[in-house]
Amino acid sequence: MAVAKNTICLWYDSEAEAAARFYAATFPDSAVTGVHLAPGDYPAGKAGDVLTVAFTVLGIPCLGLNGGKAFTHSEAFSFQVSTEDQAETDRYWNAIVGNGGQESACGWCRDRWGISWQITPRVLMEALAAGGGEASRAFAAMMEMGKIDVAAIERARRG
Repeated sequence: MAVAKNTICLWYDSEAEAAARFYAATFPDSAVTGVHLAPGDYPAGKAGDVLTVAFTVLGIPCLGLNGGKAFTHSEAFSFQVSTEDQAETDRYWNAIVGNGGQESACGWCRDRWGISWQITPRVLMEALAAGGGEASRAFAAMMEMGKIDVAAIERARRG
């Protein structure tokens, strides 16, 4: 079994496997690569429960840990997903929010397990990187949005 040198570990109450399977079904280059049962009882569960789930999200190795209610997620950690167009932006945003997630501001949303996602169209990142008035206009437009509207960002870039 190959083990990645660096893996993101995400703490879940008890639904790491459901989360991993949702990510694998939603994003390309994503998969569940292992489900591991607890060899003994632990504070949040008992022997035989799913303890960890190995998975990838967009090629990034992750480990879901069913650790119980001791810790919760915050926006201090998020996955940023670069999208090519409005259709791809809508697809990911709608999948996350439509599966019990929550909308937030400026392209952010949260899945039903509490993980934050930035669904960020490439055109927005390019506008911000351009600097000057183009960046200022795109930034102001973004600040008024939940899900990013690609056409509105393109209009803001042009002034």
